[in-house]
Amino acid sequence: MKKCAYLECPTGIAGDMCLGALVDAGVPLEYLIDRLKGLGIEQEYQLRVEKVHRKGQLATKFHVDLLTASPEHHHHPPARHLPEIEQLIESASLPSRAREWSLQVFRQLAVAEGAVHGIEPEKVHFHEVGATDAIVDIVGTCLGLDWLGIEELFCSALPTGSGTIKAAHGILSVPVPAVLKLWESRQVPVYSNGIEKELVTPTGAAIATTLARSFGSPPSMTVEKIGLGAGSLDLSIPNLLRLWLGQRVAPDLSPTKETIAVLETQIDDLSPQAIAYTSEQLLAAGAVDVFTQAIGMKKSRSGILLTAICPPEKVSVCEQIIFRETTTLGIRHLTQQRSFLDRKIESVETSYGAVRVKVATLGTGEKKQTLNVQPEYEDCATLARQHNLPWREVYQMTLDAWKEKQFSTHSKE
Repeated sequence: MKKCAYLECPTGIAGDMCLGALVDAGVPLEYLIDRLKGLGIEQEYQLRVEKVHRKGQLATKFHVDLLTASPEHHHHPPARHLPEIEQLIESASLPSRAREWSLQVFRQLAVAEGAVHGIEPEKVHFHEVGATDAIVDIVGTCLGLDWLGIEELFCSALPTGSGTIKAAHGILSVPVPAVLKLWESRQVPVYSNGIEKELVTPTGAAIATTLARSFGSPPSMTVEKIGLGAGSLDLSIPNLLRLWLGQRVAPDLSPTKETIAVLETQIDDLSPQAIAYTSEQLLAAGAVDVFTQAIGMKKSRSGILLTAICPPEKVSVCEQIIFRETTTLGIRHLTQQRSFLDRKIESVETSYGAVRVKVATLGTGEKKQTLNVQPEYEDCATLARQHNLPWREVYQMTLDAWKEKQFSTHSKE
């Protein structure tokens, strides 16, 4: 079994919350202090932790106190671009996994910030990337995950927050542009919890989008320990990041998960031919599936509910098709998690010709299981027409041929 961790983020995620949760879960503060000295910037900060309560729950608050902010220190940290930060990390004698993770997180963050400002990642220079506390937060988090032996990291859906904040570039709307760009890079599922604050920082978003394998519900795991990292603000709900530590349960048999978009609209004044054409256009544009349901609408009118399921990046084009081809005035847009089986297409030779077969499997390696085998309808229909056979006969013949092929393959092994 693999050692895994799950970041539960009901009030968002920030670098200091990650570090607080890691220390609360058992990572020694002294270890982080000692390892971070290798960066050569320890004169710029001091680290400390304290136990705090958030709505009655005891948690660990991690502090990165910047020494340059005190009256007796008049110098400022040197200007740092991505190459300088990468050099600090490369020269720090960090554990190999912590070093690679840190480099990946900073690269992810620099790419997002560069995209927002229209510059190359190597030329990005501003507080969100170069600040001392961001370096400590990112490298410290990677050190903590490595110390705990985490092999797989998962993360919950993230709250959007709202309002505005004052940043180096002026007043920014929440979520800030870099966070939105990071969410876009991984198609992160998000939602509003009604809290009008910045809940996800660029540093926290970079850590999650770089290191988390997937976003959504917890994986199948045995929970061995929980670490609670406190945020700085006192919110309407406990401002905590909860780090679940444990072992994956049968990870090889977990279905693949992805974020999917669901578009829905009700229509009561459109020709069935137009609905059929709209469905064809949606599928051609990349929708995973399109279907309709009969419904009763206002004024006792009969109508249909048109539903299109598509990848998040196809939402815009699918909405355009629905608005263009139907009479609807509005479309509901939902973001959900989808579990699906891995599948591949195999060709099977029958007495009447070749037929493609869709084979769906679960798991990998020795635990791989074939759960569903379906001959392609069109191939079976083509052979049935050519040879004047019942479609069901061709379908069954193909299944039998596929099973015989599998038996022969296993016998040779």
